[in-house]
Amino acid sequence: MRNLIVLLLLVFFSACYSQDSENLDKPVDSRQREIVFLSVNVIPIDKEQVLADQTVVVRDGKIVEMGKTGKVKYNREALLIEAKGKYLIPGLAEMHAHVPPVNDLEPMKDVLLLFATHGITTIRGMLGHPRHLELRNMLEKEEILGPRFYTSGPSFNGNSIKSTAAADSLVRQQKQAGYDFLKLHPGLSRENFDAMVKTAREVNITFAGHVSFDVGVWHAIESGYATIDHLDGFVEGLVPSIQQMNEQEVGIFGMNVSDKSDPAQIPKLVDALKSHHIWVVPTQALAERWFSPWRDANSFRQDPAMKYMPAATLTNWVNSKNNLVSNAAYDSAKADAFIRFRRRLILECHKGGVGILLGSDAPQVFNVPGISTHQELQYLVESGLTPYQALRTGTFNVAEFYGAKDRGVIKKGAVAELVLLKGNPIENISNTQTIEGVMLVNKWLPRKYLDSTLKKLEKN
Repeated sequence: MRNLIVLLLLVFFSACYSQDSENLDKPVDSRQREIVFLSVNVIPIDKEQVLADQTVVVRDGKIVEMGKTGKVKYNREALLIEAKGKYLIPGLAEMHAHVPPVNDLEPMKDVLLLFATHGITTIRGMLGHPRHLELRNMLEKEEILGPRFYTSGPSFNGNSIKSTAAADSLVRQQKQAGYDFLKLHPGLSRENFDAMVKTAREVNITFAGHVSFDVGVWHAIESGYATIDHLDGFVEGLVPSIQQMNEQEVGIFGMNVSDKSDPAQIPKLVDALKSHHIWVVPTQALAERWFSPWRDANSFRQDPAMKYMPAATLTNWVNSKNNLVSNAAYDSAKADAFIRFRRRLILECHKGGVGILLGSDAPQVFNVPGISTHQELQYLVESGLTPYQALRTGTFNVAEFYGAKDRGVIKKGAVAELVLLKGNPIENISNTQTIEGVMLVNKWLPRKYLDSTLKKLEKN
């Protein structure tokens, strides 16, 4: 009789806590209460497998226990999340994000929340601003809610760097200020680029981003980029007659000359990237949405995701696409071939062992923060990666890039950056969008909280 009473009490408390988890409308802190995922299917990511019927216990921002349901102990006061039939993956990273480079923190906070509510637990800011250092500090102290944030300083480009002395000075300033890396934009002369590289090596700060036309992808690779983003310079580097062309002639990212490239040189490019340990952030979503002839600007403008962007931003995006496709140099057949060639480059990089990192470039033309990262996963799959391989680009690979062995995986001792999904993303990559909740290290964000937060973030 006594055993029966104990069993009934356990069932009662379990039901209470399960109901509690479903009705939560605010974050729960794992430093105050253990958070337990019951009967969940775990995709650990370090291997292509699904660990069925697992119990995962989070305390103080770490996974402290994990194992078969029924064999894992947890506190009686724990928040129990009934996750039978659901899937747990590591949090995703957006490795080409843009946090507004403005003095006002409020629009920055909105962008951070858009990322976090869509399961993006790490972002790399690619257009730095002095207030981003303050923002990063606030995130680290958990004074505001958002993803882990790495930030560059203001960009190195043809306008900001007019001399070798200016390049040297700005590198030293940004290193001293505490930025995580240097962001490169187009327009750098080779001489000024080389001066930047020399000082960056001296003070030990990495650089990433665009490849200036005067620099070229081959010299960029030899110079030791941390990441080359957008596949910038790849197409131009495969065009035998590139020395006889000017930057305006080749178009953005080489869009106008992909038909002149020599595919036989792709293995050489891939080998160079791999041997110099250059990571690649494709941002294929930008090409597929901005450059493509398949959908017009007004069609993209009607996407439900656009409700999170200010009207002025949407107008700028519509104008950007319309101006591109109406330009006399734009050829829809060439644009189509260019996008397909980029897909081939992505697949060849993957096959050749080049590290690929997930990044869509957001916010940018029709790329809404958080949402476009999931679209980038889809474009990687359309390029030939399997869903599992695509998932690794935003999880395991990112942890490897940063040398963080306790992130990007689900295992005992790992940092609790997690996303709970309704569907299996290894079967269908679009299931990364079926989010039931997000674990931001210490904070569990349940679905009701995500919904209410997203409602507040709507702009139109």
